[in-house]
Amino acid sequence: MLGLGRLKIVGVVVLVLGLAAGGAFALGVLGVPSVEGVQNHFAGVSDETTTVHTNLTVNNPNPVGVSLGGTAVNYTVSMNDVPIASGDKQGLSLSTGNTTIPFSTRMRNEQIPAWWHTHIENGETTRVLIDAQVTSSLAGGRSVSLTQDETIETDIVGQFNSSETRPVDANQPLISDPVLYINETSGSWDRANLTESETPMDLDFTVYNPKSYPYTVSKIGYTVSMNDVTVGDGETEKGYTIGPGETETIEADTVIRNDRLDEWWVTHLERNQVTDLYIDFYFVLEGGGESFRIDSDAIDYQKTIETDIFGNKAEYPTGTNGSDGSGSGDDAEDGSGSESTATETETATETDDGGLLGGDDGTATDGDGSAETATATSTETATATETATPTDDGGSTATETDDGILSLAV
Repeated sequence: MLGLGRLKIVGVVVLVLGLAAGGAFALGVLGVPSVEGVQNHFAGVSDETTTVHTNLTVNNPNPVGVSLGGTAVNYTVSMNDVPIASGDKQGLSLSTGNTTIPFSTRMRNEQIPAWWHTHIENGETTRVLIDAQVTSSLAGGRSVSLTQDETIETDIVGQFNSSETRPVDANQPLISDPVLYINETSGSWDRANLTESETPMDLDFTVYNPKSYPYTVSKIGYTVSMNDVTVGDGETEKGYTIGPGETETIEADTVIRNDRLDEWWVTHLERNQVTDLYIDFYFVLEGGGESFRIDSDAIDYQKTIETDIFGNKAEYPTGTNGSDGSGSGDDAEDGSGSESTATETETATETDDGGLLGGDDGTATDGDGSAETATATSTETATATETATPTDDGGSTATETDDGILSLAV
């Protein structure tokens, strides 16, 4: 009888605590969890997909742990409105203070040509937009969101511009070198003819003929490679005649085939977001009774492209083994020393444009959950907004955990 009486008393206390807690949320006495920070990094790449690992830090401002059956966390990552990653989790279990919730989603690499097109169209500028949102059934269904906005810029074609004079040798028997001098080079993207399948470049050589007889440039050929992946090649048959002691501007237009960029993207991440761009030119010259091909380094173009899309590649380098550089893309530990108590499953939906695959098996554990700053060539802003939408009023229960922390199930 005594044991039964104690059991009834405990049951009454739990019921009272549950009703009191539910009323406290409804009255706004207890706070609604919010997104404190979001961090993304590339955690691996294959020929077909790129894994994006996301850590969302959610703050529970209440002095008790909360099990939120009616709460969902959603996040999206886009580059110039091209979807890179998207996912959601529901039924969260949060300790007091900050809890880091891990996500892993996979982007299809075939999205890269679409992003590249927008990057060039925007003047080699990409806006990386990260939006994370917590929607809860607590206190009338408030929704709290955090947005991070980062700008990434490159200068790929601009460095083709040069006023350095370079001698061009034929390296042919019975022909004295140099046969030409390149006095200036200039380049720009041909945005008027930019399409989703092709990226044209307008490249010009200002050439001087030091000989006493004219030269005719009958053909101009090129091969564009990015990390040894050929992304464009071709040959033009424009005829340019350069008189003795005269200067002529030669147009050497090139085209990048966008459908080859998904293969390049794999190498870009494998090399920790570094690319060596190389354009190998050749001229076919006719003059002085000779016809010969010039394939000289003096007329070639090379440029190193480096990006830091999420602003944290020094902390999370993507190596050639496809890992995130922290030992395992799915087993990084929380840098704050605490582990997330969330045990819920992960889902990810495919967008209409086929940009996303489903999430992984949910084995990923916490990252450090801290928001990163952008590189010196990037700018980043973060804003938080809060909205409220009506939801059904659900019941609440309260239980006491082994460590004595009251956990609310809503």
